[in-house]
Amino acid sequence: MLLPTDRTVFQNAWVVPDLEVAMRRWIDVCNIGPFFVLDHQDDIVDVTYRGQPSSLTMRLAIAQAGPVQIELVEPAGDGPNCYRDLVKPGQSGFHHVCMWTHDIDADAAHYESMGFPAANMGRVKDSIRFAYFDTSPALNCMVEVMEYSPEVEAIFKVIADAARDWDGDDPIRYV
Repeated sequence: MLLPTDRTVFQNAWVVPDLEVAMRRWIDVCNIGPFFVLDHQDDIVDVTYRGQPSSLTMRLAIAQAGPVQIELVEPAGDGPNCYRDLVKPGQSGFHHVCMWTHDIDADAAHYESMGFPAANMGRVKDSIRFAYFDTSPALNCMVEVMEYSPEVEAIFKVIADAARDWDGDDPIRYV
């Protein structure tokens, strides 16, 4: 069965208990950087968790490693969320792969028809929609789809350009 939209995995993501410690490990062990840190406390809206209204807050860091982004996610808040479905508090673990989507509703219908419900769905305020599908029974991780946006792609290009020929200077950048 063909999937509705783009299936190019451009990101691998880990849930971590301490963002700064995790970034430092990736920098020191793999020389991957620089990391760009984003704080999503109040800008994730229209959130559902397994079909029910919810909230989603986190800090995240993104760096480019060749053709793939490395995303580190430190969940915040006490409510249920897709991150805690797979990685318990205080633990680190691989969580999801991410792909662009050009039709998030078609993707939702597709994954749900296969028995993989949306664990979290939401929207970045004044920007893109995203969804995490619980494909863990089949893949041991979730699949995130993110609405394609030239603006978001431009931000990701800045991150990729910073990684190209990175000399180790300014390894953690708070945006």
